[in-house]
Amino acid sequence: MKVIRVLVAIAVLGAASATPLWGQTPPPPPAPPAVPAAPGQGPVGPQPGDFERVTYARPVVRVGSPLNLGQNSAVRDAVVIMADATIAGQVFGDVVVVLGNLRLEPTAVVEGEIVVVGGVVTVMPGARLEHDFAVVGGALEAPPGFTPRGEYVLIGPPELGQAMRDITPWFTRGLLWGRVIVPSLPWIWTIVGIVLLLNVIIAVAFPSAVTAAASTLSSRPLATAVVGMLSLLLFAPIVTILAISVVGIVVIPFLSCALVIAWMLGKVSVAQWVGSRVVQQDDPDSRGQSVRSMLIGFALICLVYMVPLLGLAAWAMIGVLGLGAATLTAMAGLKRERPAPPPHPVAPPPAGPGPSGPGGPVPDFAPMASASVDPFLAESSATVSGAASPGLPPYTAVPAAAAAAISVGDLLACPKAGFLDRLVAAVLDFFLVAIAYNLLDFDVWRHDANMFFLLLIAYHIVFWAWKGTTVGGIVCSLRLVKTNGTPLQPADAVVRGLAGLFSVAALGLGFLWILRDPERQSWHDRIAGTYVVSVPRSWPLL
Repeated sequence: MKVIRVLVAIAVLGAASATPLWGQTPPPPPAPPAVPAAPGQGPVGPQPGDFERVTYARPVVRVGSPLNLGQNSAVRDAVVIMADATIAGQVFGDVVVVLGNLRLEPTAVVEGEIVVVGGVVTVMPGARLEHDFAVVGGALEAPPGFTPRGEYVLIGPPELGQAMRDITPWFTRGLLWGRVIVPSLPWIWTIVGIVLLLNVIIAVAFPSAVTAAASTLSSRPLATAVVGMLSLLLFAPIVTILAISVVGIVVIPFLSCALVIAWMLGKVSVAQWVGSRVVQQDDPDSRGQSVRSMLIGFALICLVYMVPLLGLAAWAMIGVLGLGAATLTAMAGLKRERPAPPPHPVAPPPAGPGPSGPGGPVPDFAPMASASVDPFLAESSATVSGAASPGLPPYTAVPAAAAAAISVGDLLACPKAGFLDRLVAAVLDFFLVAIAYNLLDFDVWRHDANMFFLLLIAYHIVFWAWKGTTVGGIVCSLRLVKTNGTPLQPADAVVRGLAGLFSVAALGLGFLWILRDPERQSWHDRIAGTYVVSVPRSWPLL
């Protein structure tokens, strides 16, 4: 029996019903007369009954509204969602009822398949079922000896269907109204009590983490919202990349658990922050006052969840803020645990022969181009010490070679890039290469999936050798530099690109190594002898 085909037909039926019927099928126009037959033969051509069955029987789709098909009515297919269906007429195709009961009267005729999910099927004596019959999470009430002409399948206990039907009012009176809590449903308060108990446990067991996340939300609300939104948007691409790499599939469960834990802890911190705005805490480190603030905030949030339209929007916003607060707090904790190493001292470039002035040779002023030396202070110091000639112009042009050497040296003085910045740049590069891959109009690219990864590696190697960064690195202000301060050569880019395959093959541990490395190097950084540094937005490309 093709039950899956019947369930998928729900969407097809909805699209096929250009003019859905919400009652009786309109009477068809007169059918064309039959063509006279030759002597001794039957009628030739379409008969009136066949023409009516094929042309004028329309599918019926109901969502949240019951269906009553009369004895003299006929439809092609019937789909009812979150409502009951009573059929006394004829259905030429399939009958699908989801989260509702189905009753087949003695005059009912169903020529297709019947699928009922989460409901009770009542079959009266005389009803005709010409094809397969399936009940998922429901029950069947039929006369003794009832057997459909097709296959008969019953999946799941009736209690499962009853539980599914109990959730239906939450969809119709809660979700469709844009609110999370429906006060008239008794079981919803059981869920609220369980969530409250979990919040109290988290607030008591992890008071410092909850208080730190609440403080982050209070001091950086905009950054918290942005980080929370980015965490949600980047989760699916990261999981996709890990799944494509095959070996990274092992990391997906841990990543999903981390996201859920951050979301739960963040929502507790939001409740505590809301409660602390209502009743000020005398001692932020007091566990009792923190739990009190959380309880007050939880009660206020529950009241907002009951308001139509506003409740669902508040639920989404609180989740984003909580996830962002937990993520920022975790990142701050990692920075305190793994502080960035002190910047390497930058040696000044060798002084070259400068232009001659009236008082003799003028010293080279190339060190003034360094980002760590202020030109005004350098000129003032030189003038006071008498090293400069009185006829020297206030500013001296810097030779191009010295400027290039200084810019590469200054890269080592920049802070090392963190894991989140490098992850965002990698995701941007991945999508950029994916777009370019799909725009290529060569068949050879379509038949070999490995070509995408070859294109991705070639893209990184070319950009690293050309500009010392990628497009994603430019957006995130990241640059590559050798650990000895020399510019990145094409051979270094090739070694780093091939070493990146090793970091992926090791279950992605080569990339995660950034989180514990004091120099914030990945495995392919250590193999190629490179750093990834964060530069100012105005920093020019090499």
